[in-house]
Amino acid sequence: MRQAVMVSPGIIEFNEVPKPESLGANEVMLKIERIGVCGSDIHVFHGEHPATPYPVVQGHEYAATVHAVGSDVAGVKPGMKATAWPQLVCGKCGPCLRGQYNACQKLKVQGFQAPGVAQDYFVVPEHRLITIPDTMSLDQGALVEPAAVGAHSTSRSTGIEGKNVVVSGAGTIGNLVAQFAMARGASKVLISDISDYRLEIARECGIDGTLNVQKIPFDEGVKDFFGASGYQVGFEAAGVQPSLDALMANVEKGGDIVILGVYSENPTVNMYFLGEHELNLFGSMMYRKEDYEEAVQMIDTGKIRTAPLISRHFKFEEYLQAYQFIEEKGDRIMKVMIDL
Repeated sequence: MRQAVMVSPGIIEFNEVPKPESLGANEVMLKIERIGVCGSDIHVFHGEHPATPYPVVQGHEYAATVHAVGSDVAGVKPGMKATAWPQLVCGKCGPCLRGQYNACQKLKVQGFQAPGVAQDYFVVPEHRLITIPDTMSLDQGALVEPAAVGAHSTSRSTGIEGKNVVVSGAGTIGNLVAQFAMARGASKVLISDISDYRLEIARECGIDGTLNVQKIPFDEGVKDFFGASGYQVGFEAAGVQPSLDALMANVEKGGDIVILGVYSENPTVNMYFLGEHELNLFGSMMYRKEDYEEAVQMIDTGKIRTAPLISRHFKFEEYLQAYQFIEEKGDRIMKVMIDL
């Protein structure tokens, strides 16, 4: 079977490797159909991801069809659409024992610290499998993983319902965070970015308000949109210092800031705002099973819109060209899909 390996930053090699031949009793073999290219994948491509060694088989957001199942697998049959969450956890540390396995002390993520799905067939244990309804397309299935990030991060604050929310960063993740904030009952949601293209996609997805911070200063845009009520919850999905600074400086005192962006360089946290304004600062790490399940349900019912997020498809053999396309288009690109 085919396999793509990033052997070093910017270099992808294609190999022919043996197809998995045997399955454990509780394992499922997937035929990989779609792989989404993620912002974190781009960090790996640039050699800027802080926790990824080379060589690495990438691919962690994907849709597949079930090819074969082990003897003890129940309720899953060949031909069904599926995906699976990519975290490998120890199950024994403190976070795992309290159900916070997404922050496992020994966490490895497939596509980063463990081999990912950039190959024709991939084996996963049944307990990590998430089936996808027939009513959902393969493209929608491949967006379950980033949607699960939106589901998880919007559950990290002290509460969203009835509050005003700002999401900084209108890429695929920020867009999905904003959509989930609306679905969770936020009063008003504003998403900010420096790209008019991404903000237009946000409007196509039904997000309440958009702000280009290169054209209108952040504080002015916030005041224009929310008025005197301001905002109580901010999500940092851009992964850049000015974004974090602006969110912390302008959120209502006692408000929440949730950080989910990946930073190529560690940011500085303004301790004056954190302490004197008694802010609540939360980290958000990926997702758990319930977030995947909620993402599937929200996409399937149309509460989360995914079609506007897909910019282009590339063949598997064009994996490197997909990265080059993302580089070329810059802020005029959202989600790129690899078709197997």
